[in-house]
Amino acid sequence: MESPVPAVIRLRRRELRLPLPWLLLTAIGVAVFISLGRWQWHRAAEKRQIQQAFAVALTRREPLGSRATGSLPRYSQVEARGHYDGAHQFLLDNMIQDGKAGYEVLTPFQLTDGRWLLVNRGWVPLVDGQRLRAPDVALTEAADMPVRGLLDELPVAGLAAGRVPPGVSAPWPRLTSFPQAADLAAALGHPVEPRQLLLLAAEPGGYARNWQPASASFPPERHLAYAVQWWSLAGLAAGLYVVLNLKRIKA
Repeated sequence: MESPVPAVIRLRRRELRLPLPWLLLTAIGVAVFISLGRWQWHRAAEKRQIQQAFAVALTRREPLGSRATGSLPRYSQVEARGHYDGAHQFLLDNMIQDGKAGYEVLTPFQLTDGRWLLVNRGWVPLVDGQRLRAPDVALTEAADMPVRGLLDELPVAGLAAGRVPPGVSAPWPRLTSFPQAADLAAALGHPVEPRQLLLLAAEPGGYARNWQPASASFPPERHLAYAVQWWSLAGLAAGLYVVLNLKRIKA
């Protein structure tokens, strides 16, 4: 079976030959590169929205009241009243700060209406740089006190294999890695609000707290740079196709 004769576009003293297989392959490649560039562009817009929401939250606070944490926008700054359960705390493992490994301390806080909120009291380093013993995260419990912070999602592992629920019979505070709210509720024996409260830096009873929006590790500018790279590849693929198939017409 003979190969199909490529289409030809004449341009004065040159002709652009359009062999179908290479034309289709180039068109698919260009479409994919453009699509990837658009995806990165939209991700940059999403990250900018996250940054704006975080910045607004730092300037505006409202009482949590009886509202569910999931009903409020992410990073809402709220104030709630209740008391800590210092006897049943969690250490979120694999948390890095300034290049050092450590834990974030997650402490149950019972609201005045009976619900349980998980308060992230901040970051503590490993004891002597090792995991042989847990850090001292004891606190002086008050019968009733306010807490103020930002509502955020629990940290999520990049891979499912990185998630380790707290042990059901382990001593307190219990070590866990990227748990889900259901895992923590099962360990405590009662439901918990799905979001954690990032304790503000000015609040007492906390540790190192330098909260950043989720976009901080991969800012919008990097997404925009990747978008430009993908679109540049689309232009390069189209340009190479033209250069390789543009021939001079012999006189």
